[in-house]
Amino acid sequence: MDSQKPRINFLLVLLTGVFILSFFIFRPFIYALALALIFAVVFYPLNQKLLRLFHVPGLASLLTTFIFILFILIPFVLLGTQIFKEAQQLYSIMINGEKEVILNLFGEATNKIRQFLPGANEISFNPSQYLKQGATWLIQNLGAIFSNFAGALLNFFIFIVAFYYLLKDGQKLKKIIIDISPLTDIEKDTIIGKLKLSISSVIKGNLAISVIQGILTSVGLTIFGVPNAILWGMIAAITSLIPGVGTSLVILPAILYLFLNGQIFQAAGLIVWGITVVGLIDNFLGPRLVGHGMKLHPLLVILAVLGGAAFFGPIGFLLGPLALSLFLTLFDIYFYLAKQSAT
Repeated sequence: MDSQKPRINFLLVLLTGVFILSFFIFRPFIYALALALIFAVVFYPLNQKLLRLFHVPGLASLLTTFIFILFILIPFVLLGTQIFKEAQQLYSIMINGEKEVILNLFGEATNKIRQFLPGANEISFNPSQYLKQGATWLIQNLGAIFSNFAGALLNFFIFIVAFYYLLKDGQKLKKIIIDISPLTDIEKDTIIGKLKLSISSVIKGNLAISVIQGILTSVGLTIFGVPNAILWGMIAAITSLIPGVGTSLVILPAILYLFLNGQIFQAAGLIVWGITVVGLIDNFLGPRLVGHGMKLHPLLVILAVLGGAAFFGPIGFLLGPLALSLFLTLFDIYFYLAKQSAT
């Protein structure tokens, strides 16, 4: 036994070195692989139905991949292109022609606030600077997504291939991970089950609701004459992930814009639309889509969404809540084992 210890330590050092090297090899594609894993879990039930129908794993996975591209990916790309165009238009407005109209509206709002709050006179507010900075940040971040076309194509290719093989061979990969894990079967099943539940809750629940609210916000803004409605709808979809705030971060400024622009009836209509159509979606669809899935405190959801976006980038609003849910699952299992060993 002692004679094997140096060999084991040497192999452990080699394994660690190769693992670090492999990590840096896979690092450029880590986000594409993570997204492929998330959506493979979501579309796995559809893949199983197709497998029972055709009895050919490769064909079932291929059909599931085509369905995903046709109904999810292509509309997302078209929508993203339109959002980028509207962001460019907004940036052009901020820098050139119609900037003064918007600045005058903000100026009127600032003056009215100062009339009701005398102490606000001491606060320095330069809407021109803030609007220009905001528009610049928006166009730069959206531009980064679309500018590296070659990199985007490569990541798209990696995502699709990984998505296909995770559907086709996902059970084999799951078995390998389970076999090398020292945990008991119950603990392994608990972790995997909780992770699947978290992914379903985030994608089928939170993300689906945010997309629906974003679409309805865009429709309302279009009906009542707010410019760049699709762009603001996308922003509303993102803000809807933040509990307690949601789409009001977009709808309230839009109402203020219409009101200060003299469009009183349109502003009133948007208020009704925001409360009845957009605001109630979460209450009606939330319990049906999320079900008994991931139950996190609203404060933890806010921190997970914002912190995940800051750490992981654009897909962080998905990875953040998933990572937190996995941590809480492991936390529960650890203390359960610690309590058992103490007794």
